Amino acid sequence: MGSPEKNQNKGFFAAMSSSLSMFGSALHRSVNGLLGYEGLEVINPEGGKEDAEEEAQKGRWKQEERDGYWKMMQKYIGSDITSMVTLPVIIFEPMTMLQKMAELMEYSHLLDKADESEDPYMRLVYATSWAISVYYAYQRTWKPFNPILGETYEMANHGGITFIAEQVSHHPPMSAGHAENEHFTYDVTSKLKTKLLGNSVDVYPVGRTRVTLKRDGVVLELVPPPTKVNNLIFGRTWVDSPGEMIMTNLTTGDKAVLYFQPCGWFGTGRYEVDGYVYNAAEEPKILMTGKWNESMSYQPCDTEGEPLPGTDLKEVWHVAEIPENDKFQYTYFAHKLNSLETAPKRLLASDSRLRPDRYALERGDMSKASAEKSRLEERQRAEKRNREAQGHKFIPRWFDLTDEVSPTPWGDLEVYRYNGKYSQHRAAADNSENIDETVARSIQFNPWQYGNVSAE
Repeated sequence: MGSPEKNQNKGFFAAMSSSLSMFGSALHRSVNGLLGYEGLEVINPEGGKEDAEEEAQKGRWKQEERDGYWKMMQKYIGSDITSMVTLPVIIFEPMTMLQKMAELMEYSHLLDKADESEDPYMRLVYATSWAISVYYAYQRTWKPFNPILGETYEMANHGGITFIAEQVSHHPPMSAGHAENEHFTYDVTSKLKTKLLGNSVDVYPVGRTRVTLKRDGVVLELVPPPTKVNNLIFGRTWVDSPGEMIMTNLTTGDKAVLYFQPCGWFGTGRYEVDGYVYNAAEEPKILMTGKWNESMSYQPCDTEGEPLPGTDLKEVWHVAEIPENDKFQYTYFAHKLNSLETAPKRLLASDSRLRPDRYALERGDMSKASAEKSRLEERQRAEKRNREAQGHKFIPRWFDLTDEVSPTPWGDLEVYRYNGKYSQHRAAADNSENIDETVARSIQFNPWQYGNVSAE
């Protein structure tokens, strides 16, 4: 569904509702017994069921690696594999989950516009477009590194934003983040829940994301759709996020409800997003339509969801220019997240940029990346044994665990709150002498709070 004009006979809202009734119908195309592997599901997003056998031979795995991992992963089918399985570096990108959280800041100017807007419905247009914009980056098929407990990521020099994220729990893996500029504050507690389905995995964002617009204190809360990663081992890996995104203005009761269409036969509906901004009485005020990998547009509508006469569809967000033939499908902004260009003065030693496995992969040294990844994971286990032997409990530095438990569509979530200590640290560090790139890169990665335990 690209634009309202296509649906003049049945109405934009009716057409959208009709398309939703087909949710998931094209996503479940199993190829049982394909190539002798019972229960294997291979989905070609550009084809049909008859293309599955040819598609299964494609992808980044060598045949012997593919066969071995398929046998290993079968015992985990139906399980949450968030931190259960040690995966090979071949499927990783040189970025951590904490950096992935920071990618949401690429189009932060949309939140600045939301803060500046006096129209309460346009605020939601800007804010939801901001939330959708990151899905272009989320379609990458490489896995980010799981952060080490106590690991951090700092970002500066972008839109006047100060950003800090910290890994606050290892089992279950949880991260907390805070960003702020003159227009907004952004706070998130993130906890991923997964379900392995064999050659695919469902990812449920059990998190809480809130944005506070500073001009008048409006609080917005985001509930994103789940994500499905298809063809993990057999075939070319690709990502889809069919479902509902809801952005609620907790101050006024207005909300935006947007539907991410599932990928159908031969790519039908892939990337498409449609929905409405509603007032507190649940009356549609503005329709929104677009593709999460290209652009989003909006148009005022009547209470039936039809475009108002005399109004036009206007673009609110468009994906930025991207590098050609980038190995990891990175945007220019993603590359900046790995560089010291976005780093503040006197980078914390726990920062993701300093991880030796991540840095080795970025430089193309797969062997060193694999060895460093194993070494870091063993040091994390050693630190845990050391901490538990002393009867200590891990306590994050920049975020505090609250008594608040937030319900989500996929389970309850313990909420972490930014404690303000990073602002004090950063103010002191910014007044200090800067460190050049050579010195910064020589800082030893050190997230360990209970003994810098060596595995050697």
